[in-house]
Formats: sequence, C-alpha cells, structure tokens
Amino acid sequence: MATNVQCENIHIIDSVSALEAFHVPSAGFYVIGEGSNTLFVDGQSPDLIKVALKGIDVVETQDSFVLTVGAGENWHSLVKFTIENDMPGLENLALIPGSVGAAPIQNIGAYGSEISMFCQSVNWFAFDERQLVTMTGEECQFGYRDSIFKGALKGKGLVTHVTLSLPKQWRPKLTYSGLDVLPENCCARQVMEKVIEIRESKLPDPAKLANCGSFFKNPIVHKSLFEKLISKYPTMPSYSVNESAMKLAAGWLIEQAGLKGYRSGDAGVHEKQALVLVNYGNAEGKEMIALAQMIIASVKEKFDVVLSPEVRLVSALGEVEISSLGSYV
Repeated sequence: MATNVQCENIHIIDSVSALEAFHVPSAGFYVIGEGSNTLFVDGQSPDLIKVALKGIDVVETQDSFVLTVGAGENWHSLVKFTIENDMPGLENLALIPGSVGAAPIQNIGAYGSEISMFCQSVNWFAFDERQLVTMTGEECQFGYRDSIFKGALKGKGLVTHVTLSLPKQWRPKLTYSGLDVLPENCCARQVMEKVIEIRESKLPDPAKLANCGSFFKNPIVHKSLFEKLISKYPTMPSYSVNESAMKLAAGWLIEQAGLKGYRSGDAGVHEKQALVLVNYGNAEGKEMIALAQMIIASVKEKFDVVLSPEVRLVSALGEVEISSLGSYV
C-alpha cells in the first residue's frame, strides 16, 4: 500500500549469481516483490531486498505442463501467459496483484483455487547456509494464506523460482458465486475474464486508489461458535473447513459491524468491499494500523471473532505482527 516511507538501501537481486555474492544486512531488512501485500507502519523502512529474477521455462510432459518461473515475474502476467498458450489451471487466480515469488509465501488463493494445488517445488536461497535448495510442495507446508516461509523460514531466505505443474486434464472450477453463471463447458479464458470482471467490480485499482487488496484473512472458527452465530445471523456466509471448523467471510463481518465505507482522515474502508482498506491520499502507516485495530476490536465485540491481517506489516526493523504494535487508536 502506498504510504510515504523513507528507505536508505534497496538491494536488487536479478540473478542467482548476484544473490550468491550478496551479504544480508546485519540490521533489519525485508524481502520485497512488488509490495502489493505490504504496509509500512513507520516513516522509515528497513533495508529492502528486491527480488527481480525473471524468466518462464516450460516443459511439456504427457500429463502436464511444468513451468519454472522467476520470482520477479508478475503473477497476473503469468496467468495470462498460461491461458494465451493453452495451459489452463491458473485462471481462477487471475488479477491477484504481486510477484510470482510472493505467491507461495502467501499461498495465494481465490475462487476455489490456491497456488498450493499447482506448486511442484520452490527454489529457496537460505541466507545462513548461503545455498540454494529445492523444496517440494509438501515441504512448503501450505495452509490457508500460510506456508513455512511465513513460519519456520520467515526472514531466513528468499524465493528465487517457483515450479508449477498444470495438469492437461482440466475442468473449470465454477462453484464460487459469480462463476456459477458460466456454462459447464466454458473455456479457461472465459473463466479468467469472468474472474477479472468480478474483481474489478469489487476491488479498487491500486494504481488509482492505494490499497493492499484483501487486508484481513477470512477467519476460521470452531463449529460451536459458528452454530451460535448462524442461529443469530442465518444469512451469514460460511464455508466448511473440516468437521470441527468453519471459515467465515471477513468482509461480511466488517460490513455487519457497520464499517463498510467508514473513513478516518485519509484512511478508510472501501465503499464497495469492506475487506479492502484504502488510502485516500496522505494517510501514514500508523493511521492505517489504527483503522485496522479499530476494525479488529469492533468485529471481536460484535461476533467474538478475531480478525488477522493478510497484509504483511513492516516496521523500521523488519516484519512485525499487529499484536506487537501496541494501540495506535
């Protein structure tokens, strides 16, 4: 999200050889792709390590297309490349902002698909060992908007390449609202175009109105709490996770808390999609955090559900959790 932030050093990594010769700053640092899922909470950023490795290599097998993609490639451009070259599978993930390298870290997902469904492996450069390793999809420990790169390996290296396997046996995923209007025999391009249409109708263009997309994760709650909520709010959107857990729609919760379209100075909740926080002009990081904290408190009070940011928060010393920031309200 666009805020006014000063950065003293930006290190551009555009090749594996440049990475091997690179020495990680001893003070705080943050690895950045395109910054679309990042909010700088202070006026000063740590050293930034910008991943800019490019290239798309395609190997066709009997059953699939295997793509090895540089971490610095744009994700949506990759999705378009696959559809234009008759390699379907990623169409439900169209128009998600950011770089390919950030995709497995966040385990990006939308409309019933996640990158974990296609991720064969990730090339990871470990800072301490100063070596490149290949991690299988299973070793990445993917979860809902989560991976080992946000857990045990957080801050310990960076992604250089991602290898995706797109099966040739393809069927469209049309179960989500908005896509269910498409015919069962539709093509991948039709699905991609519909996803783009839906996202553009709900989400502001970050080039025109600064935002990070979905600011909060959809919360997962125990079925006991879900049963209490659904009895009181029978129209509440929900999705089954397993026998004991349900996923709720964070945007719906925020809207029901009366915060859709809310604005405090230049920090606000988008008028069309309550899940998106926007910067109308000159809001600083601390103002966006104050807004996020107020939303978390309001949803907790009304529903007894705790929202967690999907956006990565970066202080002058590096990435932080919102719980460590104290009250900005």
